[in-house]
Amino acid sequence: MARKKLYSNKSVHFLVTFILMATGAYYFFLGYVPQKWYEPQTMRPNQVESYYVNQWCTPDFGRREAVLWDMTRVDCLTKDYAIEFDFAKKWAESIGQALYYSKMTGKSPAVVLILTSAADYRYVKRIERLDSGIKIFLVKAY
Repeated sequence: MARKKLYSNKSVHFLVTFILMATGAYYFFLGYVPQKWYEPQTMRPNQVESYYVNQWCTPDFGRREAVLWDMTRVDCLTKDYAIEFDFAKKWAESIGQALYYSKMTGKSPAVVLILTSAADYRYVKRIERLDSGIKIFLVKAY
């Protein structure tokens, strides 16, 4: 007498497909790992942007609130970078400002994204997609 199959091939294929789709969804949407390994600097949460600028851009590292000839202000101007600080949700605005400051000063553009939750890493992914040579620094404030 022939043995009865415990599971059909269709149910095994469905289970394998479901597991692969679930792990793919987790990787792309929930468990994002940036292309580069960024080492975030941890700071106190729930502060204003100027707090993070003052903590990060010390006088021996760069000049805070450097005023350009057109009266715009670079958050932190170092010997190599024109750096714009912003909360991660305002990633697009920070890129535009960093590129403008870079053009005006002749220095490389950089942004410091202030992460207020683990979900903010998705904004890092958006900047990486641009591949525009912008240096990314992270401040973990959660």
